[in-house]
Amino acid sequence: HVQLVESGGASVQAGESLSLSCTTSGYNYTGTGYCMGWYRQAPEKMAENVAVIDRNGRIKYGDSVKGRFTVSRDSATNTLYLQMNSLKHEDAAIYYCAANWGCGSWHAADFGYRGLGTQVTVS
Repeated sequence: HVQLVESGGASVQAGESLSLSCTTSGYNYTGTGYCMGWYRQAPEKMAENVAVIDRNGRIKYGDSVKGRFTVSRDSATNTLYLQMNSLKHEDAAIYYCAANWGCGSWHAADFGYRGLGTQVTVS
């Protein structure tokens, strides 16, 4: 089955940058066909869509991260990335990588496969 493993979470100062990665494996079909994305969840808050990228490179960002975050994917290695710049206190959350066969609602929190998450703290 599909497995996703996030990495790169850390504690940073407001205004700094951070890069997250998500390695994937176990696809029944080529991983390039999958829609992939990031969502985040802070304590006592609902899951928030961060970014979604489809197999053709089309991207949707959450409103709160537009202009600061950049999502990308390496189809050769089925790796998903999230470059986060100008981090704010409100960006602190657990960040989850997710994948789905088809983007559907374009909300990563709705995708069928997800990792265990990586913690981002902004002080």
